[in-house]
Amino acid sequence: MASANQVRTFNVAVIAGDGIGPEVCGEAVRVLQLIAQKRSQAGKFRIAFKNLLAGGAAIDAHGTSCPPDTLQGAKDADAILLGAIGGPQWPRPIDPNDLSKGYGPRAELVLLELRKVLNLYANIRPVNFISKSLIKASPLKEDIVRGTEYIIVRELIGGVYFGERKEGDEDGHAYDTMPYSADEIRRITRCAGNLALQSTPPLPIHSIDKANVLATSRLWRKVVTETIEKEFPTLQLDHHLVDSAAMHMVRNPKVLNGVILTENMFGDILSDEASVIPGSLGLLPSASLSGLPDGKGPCKGLYEPIHGSAPDIAGQGIANPIGTILSAAMMLRYTMGLEAEANAVEQAVRKVIDDDEYNGYGIRSRDLGGSATTTEVGDAVLKALIPLLNGLNAAQRRAEQPLLLERPVGRRGMTICEKILSHNAINLPAPGNVTPGDMVCVSVDWTVASELTWIGMNKTYELMGRPGVNRNDRFWLAIDHSVDPRIMDQPRVQHLVNLSEGFADEVGLTDFYRPNYTILHTEFYRERAQPGQVIIGADSHTCSAGAVGALAVGLGAADVVMPLVTGETWFKVPETVNIRFEGKPRFGVGGKDIILYVLGKLKRNTVAMERAVEYTGPGLQYMSCDARFAIANMTTEFGGIAGVFEADEITASFISKRTNPDHKNSSLYFRADSDCHYAETHVIDLSDVAPLVALYPSPDNVVPVTETLGMKLDGVFIGACTTAEEDLILGALVLEAGLKAGKVPTVNGKRRVTPGSVPILAKLRRLGLLDAYEKAGFTVGAPGCSYCIAVAADKALAGEVWLSSQNRNFKNRMGPGSIANLGSAATVAASSFGMEVTDPSELLNDIDRKRFEKMLELWLEKPVESVTVSEPNPAPVDSAPTAADESEIAAAASTESGANSSFSTLITGKVQRFGDHVDTDQIIPAQAIGAGSDEDFGRSCFLHVRPEFRERVKEGYNIIVGGEGFGSGSSREEAPRAIRGAGVQAVIAKSFAFIYARNQPNMSLLGIVMKDPKFYEIAEEGAEISIDVKERVIHAGGQTFPFGLSLMEERLLSGGGVTAMYNKYGSNLFRAAISENPDMYAGCGSGEKEAAAGKSCDDTAQEILSW
Repeated sequence: MASANQVRTFNVAVIAGDGIGPEVCGEAVRVLQLIAQKRSQAGKFRIAFKNLLAGGAAIDAHGTSCPPDTLQGAKDADAILLGAIGGPQWPRPIDPNDLSKGYGPRAELVLLELRKVLNLYANIRPVNFISKSLIKASPLKEDIVRGTEYIIVRELIGGVYFGERKEGDEDGHAYDTMPYSADEIRRITRCAGNLALQSTPPLPIHSIDKANVLATSRLWRKVVTETIEKEFPTLQLDHHLVDSAAMHMVRNPKVLNGVILTENMFGDILSDEASVIPGSLGLLPSASLSGLPDGKGPCKGLYEPIHGSAPDIAGQGIANPIGTILSAAMMLRYTMGLEAEANAVEQAVRKVIDDDEYNGYGIRSRDLGGSATTTEVGDAVLKALIPLLNGLNAAQRRAEQPLLLERPVGRRGMTICEKILSHNAINLPAPGNVTPGDMVCVSVDWTVASELTWIGMNKTYELMGRPGVNRNDRFWLAIDHSVDPRIMDQPRVQHLVNLSEGFADEVGLTDFYRPNYTILHTEFYRERAQPGQVIIGADSHTCSAGAVGALAVGLGAADVVMPLVTGETWFKVPETVNIRFEGKPRFGVGGKDIILYVLGKLKRNTVAMERAVEYTGPGLQYMSCDARFAIANMTTEFGGIAGVFEADEITASFISKRTNPDHKNSSLYFRADSDCHYAETHVIDLSDVAPLVALYPSPDNVVPVTETLGMKLDGVFIGACTTAEEDLILGALVLEAGLKAGKVPTVNGKRRVTPGSVPILAKLRRLGLLDAYEKAGFTVGAPGCSYCIAVAADKALAGEVWLSSQNRNFKNRMGPGSIANLGSAATVAASSFGMEVTDPSELLNDIDRKRFEKMLELWLEKPVESVTVSEPNPAPVDSAPTAADESEIAAAASTESGANSSFSTLITGKVQRFGDHVDTDQIIPAQAIGAGSDEDFGRSCFLHVRPEFRERVKEGYNIIVGGEGFGSGSSREEAPRAIRGAGVQAVIAKSFAFIYARNQPNMSLLGIVMKDPKFYEIAEEGAEISIDVKERVIHAGGQTFPFGLSLMEERLLSGGGVTAMYNKYGSNLFRAAISENPDMYAGCGSGEKEAAAGKSCDDTAQEILSW
């Protein structure tokens, strides 16, 4: 057995063949060469190529289609890459002047010989749409083929093609025989079974035969049934007659989704018929294998595209190489066992073919309606592949932990959130306990940001020396907040876009999304987030990804740069609140009404303040992932750090429909232990929820829609990240119902709908629902944040009253002086006809529910029936110090020497007094966010709500005293920077919003939580106070008030914030900040920069052509 460090060599025989074979084969070889170049060190393998002649080219050179050297070379190889065989010039007459002498060898005979000699008994041919944008290119109707996905498994060396035969004799008689043995059938059935089990959930098997006529088919059906029942009892099996299967493929091909198992001749016919579905023969690959593709033993294979030699276009450089490149991906998967590299190739191909709807290059050859040459398509695949391979190299630095299915002895009962933190914790001692209040360093799965937050992140990144990113394939950057096609010529917008685009190119981001493709959270939740992951975003609504069971937390920009660069961050383990859903909601009541009901009942910044929220209970079975998304999204308005749904079978079914296996096969399904401790539990009966409205200026000022009927509106808006696909569909159906009922939209008022992403927009168009919006008077906007933040083209005017399906209705949120109220998309739609608040219930009752469900495509695939529940399994402790509880390390605080000379341990000044729930929009309005120093931001501090604030600071009123929930709202780190830039020395409050509380020490601004009510009686406007940080006390009115400050916070404050700490400790800054001995990490900064720089994508398009 080879050692773990031994370099494997894969010998690949390249048979370019005839016609377009050499052209398409050359592009596939370039792909394999790039993989060998970029991944050989990390993967410990190399690929050696040997060119062999076969087919017509071999006939011309050697007089035979399969010379001995070719046959021996194929036997010696691990895999064979074949281009195309044959052409009209073969077979040639033996004597052109005397055709009675017959013809020479047929070029195609080499294929039969290779199959038999190499025992290539299993032909595997996937039939799918490598890009969803190709669905409209299919000769069948879109609604028929959408969702079609087969794997055809064909027995290849038995049956009629290899049976005894007799050519036509003088009497006009000929025959073929179709022999099959039970062993041959059993062998190919095992291959199909193994492939079916490799999918999550396992695929059904459809066995094809002609058992009503053929004896071999009756044997086939018997042996297949016995083998599946005995060896694959969990798999679903059904049988189809071949003529019935052929009919299904053109009438309703999704009936056969899964694995199609068939004998040789039927497989030949059906696979050719199925190949038409994607719209081009140049797209599909195939593999012919000699063993089971289970990774347990050798699996020699011959890999070739399904198309022929296409002599009519040979030599013109216009052939489509995609089928051959995808065949190379199958080689990586089945013969070399390089699943990740195979997935990367398929992702790269998808990126190249995808059009604007899917954020792709849209580069296509002529057979797909494009103009790209063979080489241009190959170049584009290489360009898309490089950052993906760099991402694989980065991913390999973090080894995955094995799945743990039982709770270890001695581990305390934990909530879902605690389990996610435990699983991702770094240096957490066995048995993996975390408890509220613990300071833990954790690894981060994803970071996310928009162009508006990247500008702040870029400043931090610049101060760090642009060190490169931890993983270029785990940063989601979407341009959504400030962009709109109507204002793209504005210098500020162009600057924001260019800054993000430049960074994406600099580090080779694989998930960069152009302006107005998707709202930051929308497609990320739909296509990337998975249960059990830790996700950090520079936006307070990052918590949206909790809809699928991820711990997703919004933080300040600098706080997000750190895990982007280091792959790590820190958490003070929060308490957890359980919101338990029971009952069944009425039709039309979705996530928006449910979260408004929760807000109305429990209020903002109360039970959820500075806590994580878990959503559980039997009511989840009635909630789609889109409904969960709206609830998770508005958990930040609730006051929660994160909103995490218990991931279940609905979650698994939702994720299983993704095309990229990397983003659906790493899910971890945790459950809260029965003996876990929740800070509070609240039961919500979903049957009590009715359409609601949140009145200006707070999301928890909630009343039934029936109490606001007739409220006059100047504008209605359906959109923002909160409003998911399901809501947009329902809103359109409400409008349809209203129009059918004779309702006519009034002339007055503004109506706008802005879908969350281009794919959602395209689906609404495909369903005809954009027509409903437009007929009801709505203008359809490009995907983006739009009115919800009012920093792009859409702004409500002062005094205008709006009803919106967005998530916030704070003062000035939709525009300075505007008045925003919140409701569901259905409520907004119903209210749009008369531009007055209207109960949608009557129109909801008129909707065809089956049509609605069909539009959601919830049952496109069979739902997942069960999930594997696991337990956290943190990585083993290394030599670095372990995470510690604050109480254990607080004693070291007084001995820490301040590294930041500007940080004063003794502060005196006068008070500026504020009330409860001062939000970040009040501290610094969104319109003031952009590039600038702290002093620049300080000039806009409290601009709209307290214009005199800055002058007062200059007069010595340099200490802010607030109430509960100071800093709620947006995650913008510009808030503490603005306060600091205005000259404020400290902020004291009864409580801080979670994100803002982290941002203060990160930006080196002192924040103190003071609960004592006596302090607030004394610390009125203008009161003089002093703060002794070293002694942890405040002196006011002749009294002394002690306060707490963690070692982590003091180290960040004295160290000058996270950027300065990075410069000293490098990627270990968070480990140092919670360590009893931070000096062991000192001096890592400069070295870490150099190491991180090596992680970034330093490849260029020129490199890919350097062979």
